[in-house]
Amino acid sequence: MAFPRRVAIVASNRIPFAKSNTAYFGVSNQEMLAGAIQGLVEKTNLQGKAVGEVVAGAVMKHSRDFNLVRETVLDTELCASTPCTDMQQACGTGLQAIIALTNKIALGQIESGIAGGVDTTSDAPIAISDKFQSMLMKLNKAKTTGERLKILGSFRPSFLAPNLPRNGEPRTGLSMGGHTELTAKRWDIKREDQDQLAYQSHQNLAKAYETGFMDDLISSFKGLEKDNLLRPQTSLEKLATLGPAFDKNGGTLSAGNSSSLTDGASAVLLASEEWAKEQGLPVLAYITDYETSAVDFIAKDSDYKEELLLAPVYAVPKMLARNNMALQDFDFYEIHEAFAAQVLSTLKAWDTESFCKERLNLDKALGEIDRSKLNVNGSSLATGHPFAATGGRIVGNLAKLLNEKGSGKGLISICAAGGQGVVALIEK
Repeated sequence: MAFPRRVAIVASNRIPFAKSNTAYFGVSNQEMLAGAIQGLVEKTNLQGKAVGEVVAGAVMKHSRDFNLVRETVLDTELCASTPCTDMQQACGTGLQAIIALTNKIALGQIESGIAGGVDTTSDAPIAISDKFQSMLMKLNKAKTTGERLKILGSFRPSFLAPNLPRNGEPRTGLSMGGHTELTAKRWDIKREDQDQLAYQSHQNLAKAYETGFMDDLISSFKGLEKDNLLRPQTSLEKLATLGPAFDKNGGTLSAGNSSSLTDGASAVLLASEEWAKEQGLPVLAYITDYETSAVDFIAKDSDYKEELLLAPVYAVPKMLARNNMALQDFDFYEIHEAFAAQVLSTLKAWDTESFCKERLNLDKALGEIDRSKLNVNGSSLATGHPFAATGGRIVGNLAKLLNEKGSGKGLISICAAGGQGVVALIEK
């Protein structure tokens, strides 16, 4: 797809990702996102300067976070005249923020921008119950003392039970893990293969730290220097001992081959080539195309029920066709590891001729990829998955890979709640 002008990935930064209820327990979205953006500002010497816009978001938000990104930027050394926008599309939030800025830069509306995302389950938005909320709203509306006393008389201790964030799809009641168990069964994804992918993710991330690849992609935060979910000493034998996490009766998804609840934040600096040159900043890579998709995973009268986390399977062939590319034309593949089974099902779907013909309307299967090019520096199984922060982590990682190689193409694929997916093409 040809843009009016090219959009450069100039720099990225994230704070180390932390397992829920560990290093960042009680730390707010605003604090973490400010840490990621401030680290980016310091790396790129943007102190006191304004960029065209900051677009970011979070999936788990308190009511106080209604203007999260603006309040966050005011906590950093960016100029206070920088406009800000909140965005949310579940796990696709970070990449969608990058796409939103890419469009504005490509059209010449702005010259630069920062996109990002943040999430925490260690400072979760626990709300009051619906019944208690209704009672308080009625109290606020009441005009007389008598009305208020009558409303207060309806109070029951059970009203104080908190309304906890839901870990499940509203339409089905199943968690993402529960849905992925169904996907694993449909695509016959073996437990051993899932554990192998998880093991490789940890090995690849450990190597990325050992070689120094991660050094300029992460800034320390709250005493943490690296992702604390990383288990470089894990083994296939250890992973095999873990019991099923979602389906106790024969399930194949475990805590080891599923991404963990995670806290963290990331940010990416995008710009026109001219702006980057003026600031003396490098062009790491370019964002050249993207596609968003959704599948009907709740259909009741269809002969084929779609899988919750396989929407990217549908987005990729559309993007490939638009760019006259084959699935094998990439130097790197960054497929977000929500679950090992979801990654393996995605790859199997693309390599299944009947599926590609019947569901993707293709003449043949997209085929296999070179697995040595997949998530070469680890992905969400090893780093963790702070929902809205994952997109920025992946884009920053891939841009650096392409810049070090000097040329090439990279594919990004991210699945999201609600049966959605967002994919992107990055080039150098």
